Amino acid sequence: MMLERLWSGLGWVVLVAGLSGCRSAYVVADVKNATDKPVSLVEVDYPSASFGVQTLAAGAEYHYRFKIIGTGTTQILWTDAAEKQHTVKGPELREGQQGPLGVTILSETAVWATALKP
Repeated sequence: MMLERLWSGLGWVVLVAGLSGCRSAYVVADVKNATDKPVSLVEVDYPSASFGVQTLAAGAEYHYRFKIIGTGTTQILWTDAAEKQHTVKGPELREGQQGPLGVTILSETAVWATALKP
């Protein structure tokens, strides 16, 4: 009898937690190569970590999800088809923010777009 109550109570806790919409805040990052040539060694740095892709074809996009831990500035680094290295600083991110973060690689620079919520 006591065990049945315990399991029943545990079931209610799980159900309420599931219905309350508990979820972790994360950022959906999209990196787009808007040039007419492939770029390589693409790296996006953000507070406490980074992600990247070896090669990004002309017009291609790379998608990545991450959680922000800490506060700091973003930056993107890449090498163009002429083997010239580029670095462009991006927005500051704060722990707990969530939403979309986009960066478009152009021939000589990169453009950041964000709609992150606190």
